[in-house]
Amino acid sequence: MTAYIGEFISLIFLAIALGLDAFSISLGLGMQRLRLKRIALIGITIGLFHILMPFIGIILGKVISMQIGQLTELAGGLLLVGIGAQMIFSAFNHQVKKIIQPIGAGLIFLAFSVSIDSFSVGLSLGISGVKTALALLLFGAASTILAWGGMLLGRKVHGLLGAYSEILGGSILCGFGLKILFG
Repeated sequence: MTAYIGEFISLIFLAIALGLDAFSISLGLGMQRLRLKRIALIGITIGLFHILMPFIGIILGKVISMQIGQLTELAGGLLLVGIGAQMIFSAFNHQVKKIIQPIGAGLIFLAFSVSIDSFSVGLSLGISGVKTALALLLFGAASTILAWGGMLLGRKVHGLLGAYSEILGGSILCGFGLKILFG
């Protein structure tokens, strides 16, 4: 019984750790003018990807080599830096329409880039033999809740910072992308 409780507690801590990147990225996103429905959709999408990516990692854990895992981290880091740089650029040039917005394909790319680290965690979980369903549900719930919290907090900060909030949000995205690339 104690082993199950210990595994559950460690899975909760792992889920929170994986969700913290969703929080920091969502903090930057929340500084854009997003409606509450959009915030809810973004959080749910990020949560679903935090379930899907480790599930794929668990299934493919024994097949995929470490080199392919490093390539997905590279792609995700570059994507976050690109989105953040575009946000910073559009803050200085108000005539430029945003290239990547958190709707449609932009939302899918965002959720994918945020959940890449959970893919590599899934690779290791597939080998260790943890309770897969429990781990996936905890990953999805923690990342959804943390993403919502980040975006709601970002909305409040946007009201305080005004025009500078988009620059700050883009800087957060760029910083997190650089952390993934050079981490």
